[in-house]
Amino acid sequence: MTVIPIETIRAKLAGQRVMLVGGAGFIGHNLSLQLRALGVETMVVDNLVVNNLIDNEYTASRQPVFRTLYLSFLLDRFAMMRDAGVQLRNVDARNSIDLTNAAVDFQPTKVVHLAAISSAVEARKDPGLAFDLQLTTLRNVLEVSRLRRDVVNEVMFLSSSTVYGDFETDTVDETVRPKPRGIYANAKYMGERLVRTYADQYGIGITIVRPSALYGERCISGRVSQKFIENALTGKPLLLEGGGDGRLDFTYIEDLVEGMSRALAMHEGPGKTNTYNLTFGNARTIAELANIIREVVPDAKLEERPRAADKPIRGTLSTKRAEDVLGFKAKWSLETGYRKYVQWYVDQWRRAQRNSRD
Repeated sequence: MTVIPIETIRAKLAGQRVMLVGGAGFIGHNLSLQLRALGVETMVVDNLVVNNLIDNEYTASRQPVFRTLYLSFLLDRFAMMRDAGVQLRNVDARNSIDLTNAAVDFQPTKVVHLAAISSAVEARKDPGLAFDLQLTTLRNVLEVSRLRRDVVNEVMFLSSSTVYGDFETDTVDETVRPKPRGIYANAKYMGERLVRTYADQYGIGITIVRPSALYGERCISGRVSQKFIENALTGKPLLLEGGGDGRLDFTYIEDLVEGMSRALAMHEGPGKTNTYNLTFGNARTIAELANIIREVVPDAKLEERPRAADKPIRGTLSTKRAEDVLGFKAKWSLETGYRKYVQWYVDQWRRAQRNSRD
């Protein structure tokens, strides 16, 4: 592993201006806070369609305590970004003129594309919206960057570990040929192909990031790590398909955004293309995830179910390339990172219960 101190990353990012498209979500707001902590001028551009305040209030199936809980998470995101000095523009990146105007005003040197429906399940329900939010916005980001490539030195595209499809070995690295399944994974892979094409034909610097099974504070995206905690707190069973032997490379959000910041800092410039797995680098079973919840919520119920036929077979993502090139090494194991997150969520839940009764 190459050792690159965080001071070096800070120095390499000095003078850069980073625009996060779709940056008000779970990953984006955390990345914006990380960049501001490194002294980087940062703007979040977001249409606030996904994970927005109005949908939260008008989701009929959501219990009042969840509306209270999620509202606090969303407001905390905005307050933390404001206090950190992150600029926020309410812009729909599907509109190229509005996105261009934001870029002209902010003059970014790097653009991070984060816009997407973050759930494969939700993307399957509404494939048109999934394509629109992810690929239409990406087209506009690439065009804005192409026309301003005298200023923009890098476009970062947030892809997904789902592009690998079924893992044919326990561990995959970035040289493994993707075999995506489903709307979400295929849209991510199409995005990868598109950004590489712009790098080849127009000399745009590109970084592709493949995260996996994220968890962390203020997430309301419905990931298994979040839903299991909520089921435990509401007396619903934690469903263990196939006995819970499915494996995921669970990754704490703090590790991901540090890796992304390192990738922004270490990029070689126009025309260069890099792809990185940014994960913890050690897959764990769903049963292990559930057991950590039971350590914090002892009465959590477990229930085994047959394995779903359409669920991909996953495993560990090798992070060796990121370690060698970026000096990246994840710090938060499932035992430390996920337990911290569960304890935080339980505290937030209890507070929301009190507030929703007031």
